[in-house]
Amino acid sequence: MTRASLRPSRRQFNKAAAATLATPVIIPAAALGNDKRPAPSERITLGCIGVGGMGTGNMNQFLAQKDCQVVAVCDVDTGHRNRAKRIVDSKYGNHDCVTYEDYHDLCARRDIDAISMATPDHWHAMAAIESAKNGKDVYGEKPFSHSLLEGRAMINALTRYSRVWQTGSWQRSLQNFRFACELVRNQRLGKIVRVEVGLPSGPFSVKGDQTLQKPPAGLDYDTWLGPAPWAPYAPAKVHFNWRWNLDYGGGQLMDWIGHHCDIAHWGLGHDDSIGPLEIAGVGEYLPDGIWNSASRYRLTAAYPGGIEFVIAGGYTDIEGGAKWIGENGHWVRVDRGWIDAYPKSLLHERIGPDEINLFHSPGHHRNFLDCVKSRALTIAPAEVAHRSATPGHLGQIAMRTGRKIRWDAATERIIADPTATRMLANAHRSETRL
Repeated sequence: MTRASLRPSRRQFNKAAAATLATPVIIPAAALGNDKRPAPSERITLGCIGVGGMGTGNMNQFLAQKDCQVVAVCDVDTGHRNRAKRIVDSKYGNHDCVTYEDYHDLCARRDIDAISMATPDHWHAMAAIESAKNGKDVYGEKPFSHSLLEGRAMINALTRYSRVWQTGSWQRSLQNFRFACELVRNQRLGKIVRVEVGLPSGPFSVKGDQTLQKPPAGLDYDTWLGPAPWAPYAPAKVHFNWRWNLDYGGGQLMDWIGHHCDIAHWGLGHDDSIGPLEIAGVGEYLPDGIWNSASRYRLTAAYPGGIEFVIAGGYTDIEGGAKWIGENGHWVRVDRGWIDAYPKSLLHERIGPDEINLFHSPGHHRNFLDCVKSRALTIAPAEVAHRSATPGHLGQIAMRTGRKIRWDAATERIIADPTATRMLANAHRSETRL
């Protein structure tokens, strides 16, 4: 992720290389260790872009898959890069994992089939589009994008280059979330009149060292900033805490919108539509410091079919997880590790073979690899992820402007509000571009 990576010669090489990457490649058996796994021609070669906390977690999931070979890692932090290489090399018993600081170099490799991407949000679009241009399928972290228009640009690139995409909205691969959605989709609650999505709140204080100082030698801080506005370095700003600053993330709202709001949409069958019709929101912000995302927030939206849709963090009347409420007062609520309903008899319902049976995922990372081979849609494809994030993006705009946002889902345009419309995209520094 350096400016040097934008040299015309590299772009020309990448363009030529992309045409050769439509199917998984064969790599020498000698490079793959001695463990008993499928033949090289049956394995998917993987590069990892962003190997901090979530990136390393995803990398470990792929290392556990016998038909996947991690061959390269990329990060602007030397410590992250070297740690990830040690993990990969230890798994395979060799020293073959290659490290990169510039993701363009990793994407240009012709022996890599797919990418696991876990950068901060403000780098999602650029890394995803570069991966697609180079013929890579992508497992990308939620939220799908840092702005709504970046999300549409990502989808356009993935479609143009016929790439498989899996979003890290892994709750879709769990039985309790699937069953809850099947109950709703098969009208066990009757007509849905209200949906409640409870997300985490916070942070309520700035922790860590906020002192402005020179970046550490092992961190390419200017590249870490990438398309975001230039700002001085402080240790509390980078790595996990970046998500509380709107230049890089979207606070707890956007950090979790791709989980519980994604499930709420799945239950409604809204994967094929971009709601809401309108949305209003209020947020509470820290009075000072370097973090400027809402620590408490409440969004109220109107969805097609007369559904009231509430997304909130930090309000006791909205419980965590996704909850659907029917016109007869029956409800289902699901969160990680459990499911509840009224009446309780709903929990013992059986979904018949002639009813809506949602896809039984073999595991989120496994589903991605299967789809890389089959070219089928994953359980959390790009268009679905974009739609799951849309209420969060619009809600941020509603909170920041203090106005109700009216949304034309068909054209993805805000109605009659030029100021809010300009907030659908983020300005990029001149050194970077999509």
